[in-house]
Amino acid sequence: MVIAPLLRYARELLSIALSPGDVAVDATVGNGHDTLFLAERVGPTGRVIGFDVQEMALERARERLADAGVLERVELRQMSHALMSDGVPEDWRGRVKAVMFNLGYLPGGDRAVVTESASTLAALQAGLDLLAPGGVMTVMIYSGHQAGKAESSAVLAWAESLEQTKVHVLLHRFLNQKNDPPVLLALEKREF
Repeated sequence: MVIAPLLRYARELLSIALSPGDVAVDATVGNGHDTLFLAERVGPTGRVIGFDVQEMALERARERLADAGVLERVELRQMSHALMSDGVPEDWRGRVKAVMFNLGYLPGGDRAVVTESASTLAALQAGLDLLAPGGVMTVMIYSGHQAGKAESSAVLAWAESLEQTKVHVLLHRFLNQKNDPPVLLALEKREF
């Protein structure tokens, strides 16, 4: 599966940034795989907040987190990632060590419900604003669905416009894959 190496790399980058006791955000909970990863990394003294607009996604994630014994360190919120700034405690601002995005649609869910450029761009900026210096944000971008191409172009243009003195931006992609393979965008907030 083409996506697996990108997800592994995203998690490696976030593992470097995250320590037990940290706070993290899963901006697009989906089936809860990334939420579980973040909850395991922050440990029993850390906290994770996850966002998704679909109740089905939150239920699947809740079950996954409960089965793993980490549900108590996670808050799941049924709201758009674009409202992330409103959904995290004030004292988290500038303290979040990791933010994960997995754009597109819910695997096994309604493929008509997808992330879209406008809300995603608002969410990306909110995530960047929440990050602590040295914090990392990863964004899995899928252009293989109808709204995906426009969203991918918008996200990459946004990332390219970021000031290099404030954010390091890495684009990781496959060069020899066909059919619109996913790409990984990773951002590290620089120390000022």
